[in-house]
Amino acid sequence: MRGDASVLPPAFSLLRSEFNEFLFAPIGEEGNHTLLTVLSALARLGLDPWQESARLALLSREKAAQSLASMIAALPNGRWAQSESAAIASRLVALLPAKGAASPPPRPAAAGKYPAPRQIARFVLMAILGGAMFFSLTHWNSATVVPDKPPSSAESGTGN
Repeated sequence: MRGDASVLPPAFSLLRSEFNEFLFAPIGEEGNHTLLTVLSALARLGLDPWQESARLALLSREKAAQSLASMIAALPNGRWAQSESAAIASRLVALLPAKGAASPPPRPAAAGKYPAPRQIARFVLMAILGGAMFFSLTHWNSATVVPDKPPSSAESGTGN
């Protein structure tokens, strides 16, 4: 990385997410003896992990735990008993930021660092048009028609 601090778009700036502690916490062990994290579980359920974390953080601890417990119970291949889902959810909900807690200020957007997609498209279009014009100009004179036989003296109007 260069000396200047690169600023990533919000979708890629996960290093300081207020939900990291919650998202990367283990739910439990799966059937293949690997740990399943909240992030993986939410993704497997077809949910956006960060949006779901934000939704749960806005709920009361009890409602968030109930919602998360139902999600945990719906997961296949878990090596935990269904009766443990509520306890697991309560442990995990405690890792969410407090309701109404001030989140860290958003990182500034990378204004002017990268060209806009329209600028790139315009450049590509102009390059293609320029190349087509150059090609047509350089091949314009080489496309002259060569007659099969030289014109006769009668056709040229110079008779003897």
